Amino acid sequence: VKVPRHVVDLVRLPRGHGVSMTAETMAEQAQLVQAEVKKKLAEVNAKYKTAADSHRRVKVFKEGDMVMVFLKERFPVSTYNKLKPRKYGPYKIVHRINDNAYVVDLPSSFGISTTFNVTDLFEYHEEKLLYPDINSMSSSFQVEEIDAVQLEEEFLNQLGGQKPHRKALFKASF
Repeated sequence: VKVPRHVVDLVRLPRGHGVSMTAETMAEQAQLVQAEVKKKLAEVNAKYKTAADSHRRVKVFKEGDMVMVFLKERFPVSTYNKLKPRKYGPYKIVHRINDNAYVVDLPSSFGISTTFNVTDLFEYHEEKLLYPDINSMSSSFQVEEIDAVQLEEEFLNQLGGQKPHRKALFKASF
């Protein structure tokens, strides 16, 4: 029990007959404002999420898929330089932990964990040559010779055998 220090502490104050109506309406109004703010925050956060998700690309791999692995951040600073490859591979996905983590079949010589986040994995595409069968007939002995006839034939074959309009043709001068 608290010991009174003044005479006023000894006086009993009259109690009211209940809760004040203004205090009750003020509390209700504060609760309404708080609920409205929560609702607006949820709406705005949903809007921000849809905007952020529109730029996101979902990557889902299956077991057995071939992937390239980004390893730059896994090596110590002094052992990595700009002339080393950024992505290594292709390697096979051994196990899918969830949509965000995969176990990759890395060689044990790397000495790092084989579990990777999806951000470090890239789908492997076999390299296809841009012009697989072009023989330019040039060699170190014939420096300036170019097989323009073969290039013209391939160009015409791509057009379906029709010669293009005269303005579309150009001559290469070497």
